[in-house]
Amino acid sequence: MSERVGIVFVSHSEQIAAGMVQLAGQMAGSVRLVAAGGTDDGGIGTSFTKVMSGVSEADGGAGVVVVSDLGSALLTAETVLDMLDDDQRARVRVVDVPFVEGGVAAAVAAESGADLDAVAAAARGAVDAWAGDATGGAAGEVAPAAEEGSAASGPYEREVVVRNPEGLHARPAAEFVKLANTFPVKVTVNGKDAKSLLGIMSLGLTAGSTARIATEDADGRAAVDALADLVDTGFGEV
Repeated sequence: MSERVGIVFVSHSEQIAAGMVQLAGQMAGSVRLVAAGGTDDGGIGTSFTKVMSGVSEADGGAGVVVVSDLGSALLTAETVLDMLDDDQRARVRVVDVPFVEGGVAAAVAAESGADLDAVAAAARGAVDAWAGDATGGAAGEVAPAAEEGSAASGPYEREVVVRNPEGLHARPAAEFVKLANTFPVKVTVNGKDAKSLLGIMSLGLTAGSTARIATEDADGRAAVDALADLVDTGFGEV
């Protein structure tokens, strides 16, 4: 398996940073997730030394995305970036994004094998994922597609009922997005980008709700079928 992009969580609180590693680790088990929270003596604040060592620990060769919680944590991360040598600096992205949402989105993108810039872009997508999908569509807007069973080329869609008792919460949503990212085509779920974790979660798909999985891509039929079949399994929770 190729090396994944690593993620460093910079927080003013040691416990919050560790909690983010625990949370993201539930959805990104093969990604190097490093907590860099609190001061050197365990107090509230940030530590240049912790962030610097965290970046080195998280970098397995594919690069590192650094996510921070409050303004001064971002400044610490940017200071570390400035102090790196040119080669290492080129493999690090410091992103100014919502800490939890951006961090989880980055981790899931890294788990799917996305490269450094794509992982950073996934984190930045947390800023507007709840308002619209990656193509600017409004939340809940459903792209037109042909009915199931239509010709193999062109638009194609399937509707499937969410069977999970707790709906499409974080873990199954992450599994869904990871599968979607294995296909090179664009697929939407009720108008949201199937490759956006936050976009999928923002739909609020509860148990019994309908997911309309669709593509406009002539080569997207297999992706739609695979994703619809995954939802129909209940992700092992039924």
